[in-house]
Amino acid sequence: MSELNIIALKIISNGKGILAADESNGTMTKRLQDVNVLSTPESRLLFRQTLFSSESIKDCIGGIILYDETINQITSLGKSIPELILSSGSIPGIKVDTGAKELTNSPGEKITEGLDGLRERLKKYYNLGARFTKWRGVYSISNNKPSKLAIHTNAHALARYSSLAQENGMVPIVEPEILMDGNHSADTCLKKTSEVIEKCFEELIIHKVDLSGIILKPNMILAGKQSKSKLSSEEVAEKTLKCLSDSVPTEVPGIAFLSGGQSDIEATENLNLINKNNKTKFIMTYSFGRALQQSALKIWSKNINDIKETQNTFNHRATMCSLAVKGKWSKKLENK
Repeated sequence: MSELNIIALKIISNGKGILAADESNGTMTKRLQDVNVLSTPESRLLFRQTLFSSESIKDCIGGIILYDETINQITSLGKSIPELILSSGSIPGIKVDTGAKELTNSPGEKITEGLDGLRERLKKYYNLGARFTKWRGVYSISNNKPSKLAIHTNAHALARYSSLAQENGMVPIVEPEILMDGNHSADTCLKKTSEVIEKCFEELIIHKVDLSGIILKPNMILAGKQSKSKLSSEEVAEKTLKCLSDSVPTEVPGIAFLSGGQSDIEATENLNLINKNNKTKFIMTYSFGRALQQSALKIWSKNINDIKETQNTFNHRATMCSLAVKGKWSKKLENK
């Protein structure tokens, strides 16, 4: 087992998943404004510190993805954010892309940027305590999308990023996200997601990335938000498992799903059924942002000093997700 493989397995084993707390300051400001909380470095730190010091981090969260501001912050306990995360047995990670920009010669499509200067930034983040990284490629579905250009350029960028992360001793999360926006069918989502993932692995192999030392972060297979046909959780699980068993090399240790705009309950229920029906060797877990944080944020916004109730809400959500990884979640447990 390589050191990278050991880190990857520590993040996603034993029913643990990933808390995606890597919202940019702009995104976090919008989230806080939506619940009538003023966004400042102090308020952003207070909310994240509250979650990161919750009891469920020890049992349910193997890794936490941070944003540049957050990884550099010092908590009110005197510890740095990475030190706080490590003290709970979790692993600090860091978002290293600089965002999705318009893809030249392909209107309406995006290319993720951030490769310039990445090697130096990775060294800095490693010294701050990060042991895994995240880079998100984003794809839209319509009649002619994602185009071959979008599929190729984003796969190439994900592979370049991954090789640099591994060079610096960090596990790359490879995140090719097919957006739910649109009226496409689940079968179209299955076809396009498969194409995207297969191209990503083609490029990862060309770049000599150690596949046993990555974590794949894909979307589940869902119909578009504007589609009139909605899938049952059983159908979501069936199509998602088909996509991944056909597209992902067996060397990959695990898959951590993004929630992709699903509600926290939807994402948990779908993950539970994926694991109940999982016949692959892959660990199937979660890398949720809003689906882990939103319920706690609503409670916290009522009284930002009510740490206990905020943590209780987060602990419940994290516990439900962890049960789903084991295929042991139920609506009865959800409503306890």
